[in-house]
This record gives sequence, C-alpha cells and structure tokens, in this order.
Amino acid sequence: MKFYNTLHRKKEDFQPLEKGKVTLYTCGPTVYDYAHIGNFRAYIFEDLLRRYLEFSGYDVLQIMNITDIDDKTIRRSIEEKLSLENFTDKYTASFFEDVETLQILPAHHYPRATEFIPQMIETIQQLEDKGFTYTTEDGSVFFKISQFSDYGKLANLNPDQLKSGDRVEDDEYGKEEGRDFALWKGYKAQDGDVGWDSPWGKGRPGWHIECSVMSTHYLSNHFDIHCGGVDNIFPHHENEIAQSCAASGEAFVNYWLHNEHLLVDGQKMSKSMGNFYTLRDLLEKGCSPEALRYTLISTHYRSKLNFTFEKVKAAQKCINRLRELKRRLKKINNEEAEVLSAETESMLSKFSAKLGDDLNISGALGELFIWVNYLFAELDNDKLDCCSANGALSALRKIDSVLGVIECENLEVDDNIQELIIEREKARSDKDWDKADKVRGQLDELGIVIDDTPEGTVWKRK
Repeated sequence: MKFYNTLHRKKEDFQPLEKGKVTLYTCGPTVYDYAHIGNFRAYIFEDLLRRYLEFSGYDVLQIMNITDIDDKTIRRSIEEKLSLENFTDKYTASFFEDVETLQILPAHHYPRATEFIPQMIETIQQLEDKGFTYTTEDGSVFFKISQFSDYGKLANLNPDQLKSGDRVEDDEYGKEEGRDFALWKGYKAQDGDVGWDSPWGKGRPGWHIECSVMSTHYLSNHFDIHCGGVDNIFPHHENEIAQSCAASGEAFVNYWLHNEHLLVDGQKMSKSMGNFYTLRDLLEKGCSPEALRYTLISTHYRSKLNFTFEKVKAAQKCINRLRELKRRLKKINNEEAEVLSAETESMLSKFSAKLGDDLNISGALGELFIWVNYLFAELDNDKLDCCSANGALSALRKIDSVLGVIECENLEVDDNIQELIIEREKARSDKDWDKADKVRGQLDELGIVIDDTPEGTVWKRK
C-alpha cells in the first residue's frame, strides 16, 4: 500500500505507527454557509481513503473538526444578528445532513473549536514558555517562524525567502511566503460578543492552533495521516506542523494527503459565474446522491476534477449497471454455499491492488467493470451456477463497502412515483397500452426509467 506524501513529494509505502490501526485526521467544514461540492470533493476522497483502509483490514480512528470560530463565522453571525453558537449550529446540522445523504461514513469524533479553548490556551502557553512566541500591544500572540528551523518543508518554500518578523492576523492568506502567524487574537470591536479570557487578555484563538489541539487531543502528538485540500497546504498545514512540533518536541504527522481542486465545466466555481453548487442545489436539479458521490469519487484525488452534468449522467448509468447485476444475481434464489470463483477472486485482488497504489480509483473501477461485463455474459448464457452467484453477490457487497453507491437509503421512490408505477402496471394488465405509454412518459420526465422483465417491472434513475 502506497500513498503520495506531500511532505516528501513522492509515493511512500504506508506503515502505520501501530500495527493494524490507523489514526486519521481530516480537515472538516468551516460552518459559515452550506458546504459546496468543492468541499465534498475533499470529504468524499477522505471517505474513500477510510473505507479502503477498513476494506484492507485496518482499524481506523477518524477525527474531523468543525471550525465554528474564525474570521468568517464571526463576521457572518454578526451580519445575521445571531449568536455565534446559534449561527454555526445551523450550518453544522446541514453539514451532517449532507454527510448522511452522500453516504459518507461519520467520523468517530467531530470536535468543535469552541469546545477546546482552554486546551488551546494551554498549548499557546507551552509555546510561549519555549520561546516560540511574542505578544503585541493588543494582546495578540504570534508564532515566531524564525525559531522553527523546519518551517516551509510541507509547502516547499525557500527558507531564504521567508519574511520572518512580518505579521499576519488573517486566518488565511495567499502569498506563498512565511510570516509570523497569530496563535491568539486580541479582542477587537468587530468581534462583537465573541471572546474568551486568557493570560494575554480577552480574545480568541487563531484558526491554525485549533486543528493542532483537536487532532492531538484524540490522536496523540504523533499520528499517521492528515488529509485536506491542496489549498490547506499553505499556510494552514504548514503552520499546524510548526506549532505542533514546537509545542510537543515530537514528530507530528507521518503522511500528508491532499486532494486537488474541483472545477465546474472547466472553470473555477464561483457564484458570479453561475456554476456554484451546494449539494442541495444539485438534488433540486434531479441528481441522485449516489450519482454525485460516484462522480466525485471517480477521478483520482490528486487530479483536478471537472464536474459536469454529463459526468453525473454517466455515473448514474454505471450505478444502474451494478444494481442490475445485483438484481439478476439475486434472482438465482438458492441456499447453496457461497463460492468465490477464480474470476471473482481475481477481480477483488486487482481492485484492492489498484486502490493500494495511491487510491488509483479509475484503475480499480476498470477491474470492477471487466468483471461485471464477464458476469453479464455468463448470466445471459445461463452459465453461472448458484454458488458462484452467491460469491459474486458477496464480492459486490465488499466492493460497495468501498464505493458506497449500490445500497443507498434513497432507493425508495416517493409516493407520487410509486403511484405512477402502480397506475402503469394496471394499465398494462388492462391492455390499455396508450395509457401505459403516457404514464411511462410521465415517469421519464421525473427521471425514472422503467424496464419490464419476466419478474415484473423494474425501475431505475436516469
């Protein structure tokens, strides 16, 4: 099993700190708005990673933070005249709804930044005691990057170009140069009623210290994998490394995995371009959650993903084919033993091996559909015995434990669609073919395709 480690810019054999167990930290949402599909590109990549590790037999402990205090959450809560807690609770709840809709496995813990203020203050005091900080007149505490010799290694910055001593208070900044960053921000009037008492006066933590404290609280000072988008490499993850290693005196993270950006129709997603989508937007447009999940999963995480509605349609067809295979395999109704044929064992082995090569999902899906096409040919020619059919069903379940698209909670059609299906079946039994065709057209407009089989009517999404 190999992963591309951003820290060393190469694929490396994966060796967890503790045999059979993986400690995993994944950057979660900043809850100031509904998460968009660019955010979910990251969350679904992280979900694929966790599912594959568990598929491979590892016991995974995953932590995902909720950033409920930063510049954006404070500004937006004040604009909406809500307390920070009430404002962020709304978007935290919507995030959890979206996670469930997309069949993302829930993390084992979702720490919120506001729950860890005392621990953040304690860590900043440790850094202060070790000489890594200085305090300004307004009660802000900054990290001195000149005191941390390894600063810039994750982002591949040139140490000679780092502007140590220049300060930045903003949580995010764009220039790829090192600047002393805020660990604690002294209170300002624009913070409204948001602030906590500290040894340096009233204020609040900087964004970067939040993740260091929450990750090490659950996973210890030194853990296996830290994930996020490429936009997190600098400054966020670079600053996490500096403050974490400086505070503990230990190594921080062994493997850094970062996913590339998502584009929409070849362009950066923006509201002004009209190509900015939340999950809710896409569901309203008739996309199924499983097709969106498949679309976001099926491009390698280190490649830019160009989101198009044609890709969503193609994804739905792939899912429909997998579900149709499952339906036909289940038709071979028996209580025979479960046997993995040579072809099925080979597919599972190749599927796992492809994912083991830095999550090569396109290669893994290629192996899967070679096997799917083989099975359809066997079924069409009545060559598949009961035991092999049971084995194939078992293999499909294993594959779906990684993909999460075949068995979905949203497979039940709504009442209106169900009534139309029943109405069409009655029309067919009455030999009212005109009415049956009319109802089929209505279902088609609703994105439902009907297949009439010897076993009855089967529906699928377009």
